[in-house]
Amino acid sequence: MSVIRGTSLTGFPALVTELGADPDALLSRAGIHRADIGRFDAFLTYLAFINVVESAAAATRSPSFGRQLGRRQGIEILGPVGVAARTAGSVADALGIFEQYLAAYSPAIAVTVHREGGTAFVEFKVLLEHPPAHPQTTELSLGVMLRVFRFLFGAGYSPTAVDLSHPPLTPPEEYREFFSCTPRFGSTRAGFTIPARDLDRPLARDEMAHRVMLEYLDSVIDRRRPTMASSIRELIRQLLPAGAATVPVVADQFRLHPKALRRRLVAEGTTFNAVVDDVRRELAERYLRDTDMTFSHLARELGYAEQSVLSRSCRRWFGAGPAALRSTWHAEARQV
Repeated sequence: MSVIRGTSLTGFPALVTELGADPDALLSRAGIHRADIGRFDAFLTYLAFINVVESAAAATRSPSFGRQLGRRQGIEILGPVGVAARTAGSVADALGIFEQYLAAYSPAIAVTVHREGGTAFVEFKVLLEHPPAHPQTTELSLGVMLRVFRFLFGAGYSPTAVDLSHPPLTPPEEYREFFSCTPRFGSTRAGFTIPARDLDRPLARDEMAHRVMLEYLDSVIDRRRPTMASSIRELIRQLLPAGAATVPVVADQFRLHPKALRRRLVAEGTTFNAVVDDVRRELAERYLRDTDMTFSHLARELGYAEQSVLSRSCRRWFGAGPAALRSTWHAEARQV
């Protein structure tokens, strides 16, 4: 089950109360016990976490709710993961801890670092398949990431840019003020761009505390091998725009013969084509719901040669064409 620690809602009851709503009612409707809030030893389902954060924004009529809650959290909500990161030898090592051990805080999310020439992109990802709309949850998570950066780099640290996968919920100037950098909306990924040289900044390493935390995390983190279907989903996402999401290409990345890859997927009750189709469906829903990406661009992102194939796929998946779906989903978002 995809869960997250109770510390993920630290500050939630107080903020909701200050904004004039009833936190207990919101928590109850999401199936979350008030006593679990702020506890690292308590778990919530990640879907309940999304539900309560998104519904709180609606109940308080506060489109900046996720960012406001992010101001009240920091590296401390990550428990031992945060301790291991802040006792590492460099910022790169600290971010490596998040990449490797964030599942001890929540296996439903991930942070990855991509070096791109003179810059680095620190990406936040929700790993759930077909998650509901979650712009507030994304903004909360990016707010916490910013607080972590400022713990590691210093209180005045400013990234170069922040990417968000949804349209602005408030005037863009408010994002610029909150994140202290240029916001980019409707992106295909969420996270921060920072100078690559910043990764080399040294930290005050505490060897003993660091080693103890790593030993603890190694003892509690789930190291079970993921299914082949789940393993190839992210690779397929990356290969689709280039039209390279094929069995030979994916099999080569896993050092498998194409027939072996197909056999392993069949053993898991699925096929390569079914996984590709499901990834396309998930991406189509997200881009139509959260962005104003043109349909021709969306077709290319999904690896389709023609826009007409996108239209046929949307009717098969959702019972309507992309224009009607976008209109419906955007209207629903405005009503929240």
